[in-house]
Amino acid sequence: MAKIENKDIIEALKEKTILEVKELVDMMKEEFGVDPSSVAVAAPVAGAAAEEGPSTVNVVLASAGANKIAVIKLVREVTGLGLKEAKDIADNGGNIKENVSTDEANELKAKFEEAGATIELK
Repeated sequence: MAKIENKDIIEALKEKTILEVKELVDMMKEEFGVDPSSVAVAAPVAGAAAEEGPSTVNVVLASAGANKIAVIKLVREVTGLGLKEAKDIADNGGNIKENVSTDEANELKAKFEEAGATIELK
């Protein structure tokens, strides 16, 4: 059996989703009895994957909070949706933006939390 180079493993990890990487980490825990993300010296690939993290996330409104009007205005501003659609998101929750950079997602989260909303980054 040919030895797999570390760079090949890294390239393969780049093509995986976060869920697939988590499953891989769980399998490594089960197989070797060690959490690879806590052993950076023994498992440099797992350490690199943990540092990288997701490059894009979804910004999801969990709750509009008490100041729903301000949240509706923010949803409209950020998404460009109409009043009815923005109100539906404020009432029921849902995706505000998908596949945004983590920096932009954190900025949006701060804006919405300032307005009293609860935001999740997935």
